[in-house]
Amino acid sequence: MPRDLDFIVPHYDETPDIMEPLLDSIRLQRQVDQSRIGVIISYDGPDAVELPLDEWRERYPFAIEDVHPERGGVSHTRNAGLDASDAAYVIFADADDCLLDARGLCFVLREANAIHEDGPGFDFLLCDFIEETRMPDGTMTYVTHHGNTTFVHSQVARRQWLVDNEIRFCDSIRVREDAYYIQLCLATVNPSRCRLCSFQWYLWCWRDESVCRHDPLYIQKTYTSMIDATSALIDQLIRRSMTEKAADSVVSVVFDAYYTMNKGDWLNINNKEYRDGVERRFAEFFAKYHKMWDDADQQRKVAISQVVRQRSVLGGMLMEAMTVDQWLDYVQDKYTE
Repeated sequence: MPRDLDFIVPHYDETPDIMEPLLDSIRLQRQVDQSRIGVIISYDGPDAVELPLDEWRERYPFAIEDVHPERGGVSHTRNAGLDASDAAYVIFADADDCLLDARGLCFVLREANAIHEDGPGFDFLLCDFIEETRMPDGTMTYVTHHGNTTFVHSQVARRQWLVDNEIRFCDSIRVREDAYYIQLCLATVNPSRCRLCSFQWYLWCWRDESVCRHDPLYIQKTYTSMIDATSALIDQLIRRSMTEKAADSVVSVVFDAYYTMNKGDWLNINNKEYRDGVERRFAEFFAKYHKMWDDADQQRKVAISQVVRQRSVLGGMLMEAMTVDQWLDYVQDKYTE
């Protein structure tokens, strides 16, 4: 009989002591039938660290399975785990994270069993989560992510809905892969089948070895990857005849890049190499999708601009030195041959 819920966990270099807090936190979940829960550990190739699966299967009351796809990065590995699952619902979890509250899965499964006018459960459940992070002075702090539509952490999906709509991670994307998956889910799901959960039951844990957590230049170094991921998403939306949503994604990237370039760290002369690289990649992006930008509804542009600008101000954006049209002309003149 298929399980109610599977955790799909990509694994490469995490040692047992790193992954066990996740397994322990699942075991501690209250008011759930542990025999109806599963963990699928998807090894990222033959060089992945071997885990004590036999020992864990004896220790934990839920099913633990493993799959061994060829090495292909986190997106490929998550897809392999999804293919191996037959559970009603799936959660993509990182091996070094854990569940923050022992009531978390009870709330998730309660929502999965709830009866609504359009049927039981949900297709996609967007959940808030807590990020554990280190301050510049070395102290740890905890940040709540409300209305998260960027990170895969704590998001729950009905597996058959993913299969029926061919929603997967993009194998070619190894950085910013979460955003591609989440945005494709949100573009596809019927709004009445998408639920919101403000209860924070998932903890995105700090790990010193994690490049994306401790490198202060991580955003600058990977911003071009965000453009790559969004470009793949736009092409996917176009293939699915979701042209309006594809246009919204184009507009979002334009405004995000424009406002990002007005943040202090991007204006810092020491980061010129990264800024130039982003502007060059953005010029390629805009050359490909400029007609969608030109044809986009003006009111949609204004609405998207307001959302992105507010987020950017909170992220340290300075007063704009030029308009978006001036900036687009500048980037095209500088990088278009």
